[in-house]
Amino acid sequence: MVEPDFWDNQELAQRTTKEISVLKRIIQEWESVHALYEDTYTLLELWEESGDESLHKELVATLPKLEKAVDELELASLLSGEYDSNNAILTIHPGAGGTESQDWASMLWRMYTRWAEDQGYEVEILDYQPGEEAGLKDVTMLIKGLNSYGYLKAEKGVHRLVRISPFDSSGRRHTSFSSVEVLPEIDDDLTVEINPDDLRIDTYRASGAGGQHVNKTDSAIRITHLPTGIVVQCQSERSQHSNREAAMKILRSRLMEKQMEEQKAKLESIKGQQQDIAWGNQIRSYVFCPYTMVKDHRTNVEVGNVDAVMDGYLDPFIEGFLKLKH
Repeated sequence: MVEPDFWDNQELAQRTTKEISVLKRIIQEWESVHALYEDTYTLLELWEESGDESLHKELVATLPKLEKAVDELELASLLSGEYDSNNAILTIHPGAGGTESQDWASMLWRMYTRWAEDQGYEVEILDYQPGEEAGLKDVTMLIKGLNSYGYLKAEKGVHRLVRISPFDSSGRRHTSFSSVEVLPEIDDDLTVEINPDDLRIDTYRASGAGGQHVNKTDSAIRITHLPTGIVVQCQSERSQHSNREAAMKILRSRLMEKQMEEQKAKLESIKGQQQDIAWGNQIRSYVFCPYTMVKDHRTNVEVGNVDAVMDGYLDPFIEGFLKLKH
């Protein structure tokens, strides 16, 4: 008989609650888009019947909103990863190059902040280390909102900047690199619940130097947690009850440690292999000079308006990445 996984019941309850919450939000978004579609269609019918110019103007203004809402819904449908619906933890590290690279990291920080605000997400700065002259040495921010990790995982990698450096008095062109690390925020719920049916409890006589209670009663306790094979024992207390309580505390701590290790392993697998912040590893190039263009080297998606991208217009790159991975 295969032993049940210790975490099955606990994880199932947590995942079920989370999945229900996510599904509710997805349904709400779909209903919102459907309502906008019905309103737009009704407006179209009224205009066709009456020819009212004011209705036509309202229709022209409404159609782009409907198109944008449908595009966002379609993009969200590409998210199917285990953590895609989670909040995102985004960290930016400048590469070698001192002030120039640190300024580039600051520009990326602004870009992601603008993107998050456009999506209606909340941004919380978890850690910020300013540069010595300009820019930043490191920044980590939590971006809160449905699917923020699912979208921002497209940004993980090395980002390359080509521009005339404002820090070069000779006006020369410089290339700078910064890396972006994106992780899902995982619920910090490490409460350990122990099913009594999963325990085998053995009693035995405590050994020691002697004494009134030693070796006269089966006061020592050994507890085996069957699903994980963890064994703890305690014989230091005088009563079986006290030894049992102490052993359960040890067991709970060991199970907590095991759960934390498993969670860490999950994060490491998501994080993946780290690459050097340098030539040959970039996922995207941002060119300000001699021409303006942003190009994603994984999907070949290009946007000519570099200023719009730096103001948070990342949708084409995110969409291209998700469609490539789908």
